[in-house]
Amino acid sequence: MTPEDRFPGPELPPSGPRPQQDLDVLPYGSYYDPNPPQEYPGSEGSSTEEPAAGADATFSAYGGARYLEQHWPVSGNASQTYPAFLAAERRAEPAAQDDPPTIELGPPITEENPYAAPYPQPGGESEPIGPLYVVGDVHGYLDELLAALHEQGLVDGEGHWSAGRSRVWFLGDFTDRGPDGIGVIDLVMQLAAEAAAAGGYCRALMGNHELLFLGAHRYGDEPVQSTAGTASFRAAWLLNGGQQHDLERLQGHHVSWLKRLPAIALEDGHLLLHSDTTAYLEFGDSIDEVNDAIHTLLRDEGADEWWDAFRRFTKRFAFRGEGGPMAAGELLGTYGGHRVVHGHSPIPYLTGEANNDSGERPYVPGPYIYADELAVAMDGGVTMEGRLLVARLPVE
Repeated sequence: MTPEDRFPGPELPPSGPRPQQDLDVLPYGSYYDPNPPQEYPGSEGSSTEEPAAGADATFSAYGGARYLEQHWPVSGNASQTYPAFLAAERRAEPAAQDDPPTIELGPPITEENPYAAPYPQPGGESEPIGPLYVVGDVHGYLDELLAALHEQGLVDGEGHWSAGRSRVWFLGDFTDRGPDGIGVIDLVMQLAAEAAAAGGYCRALMGNHELLFLGAHRYGDEPVQSTAGTASFRAAWLLNGGQQHDLERLQGHHVSWLKRLPAIALEDGHLLLHSDTTAYLEFGDSIDEVNDAIHTLLRDEGADEWWDAFRRFTKRFAFRGEGGPMAAGELLGTYGGHRVVHGHSPIPYLTGEANNDSGERPYVPGPYIYADELAVAMDGGVTMEGRLLVARLPVE
């Protein structure tokens, strides 16, 4: 019996072929630091995607996968848990269209509408709070997101909140590469309102692709000074899977909501980040300072400052390798919590499986625990035919 037989992942809806470019890049340069921080021996800062010789077995190709299985067994056939409207679409002959359908959200959103609030508050404080869930990078794969949320009981067969007082955090990167980024944003905003009405909440972090998407919208082809030459937000956005139909459907209420998202949060001892980088330390010594700095930047600063923030939050692999536990420990020591939970870097790259030449779909049975169990990776690599992960915390 193979590992895939023991831990089958869900059969993903047919959203079309995944693009070849899976890791973010900057025009005319790399997203990696040319000089890794000296205080983290063995940290991943080189320009190669291959693990260094003698690197920690935590991210060796199959060792990492076994380690993940030990902590996150997956049972059952998740392909049987699709929402009813998705199952019907899968049985029907697919129609030719540019974008998959999105959920109808009713009239346009205004500042008075509860969808506009990024932080709907839970119900009365005397009531017990519900379980905590996190959602990895979605990148426009709306059908896969609905299927994963339904599998966990967070939405019903029509795609509406069904989890009562549960708490859900999205870890960022709603758009780019996949077919319906705006549909994903609309769904998250809808669930935020529905969860608040039920006494729970649905919240989201700002990922580097939110910065990139907002920058492409606001600054377009305006030149910015990158470390490797002149670039533009639009060029970087297109290079990293930007979808023109998402930009055309972007509206004012989407922009307002995205710009108010936090970059970092702490829930039940879990430090929630989008990117597996220590760059957050460059924006403040507390969670409030970091979030205030990002919000001020997006409100007041210019294209070069936006670009610098995007560049910093596009770094990755800080918790991988020998120096990873030290890097994760510094973030936890500064902002609190006992474990970092992040998206951004697809698990197949962290385990080394993305570097094999088998041509097979990456094996991602669930979240990946690493860095001496100080970090949990939640990007299941949906853009590379991996898996869109939704997990209840704590992952043990």
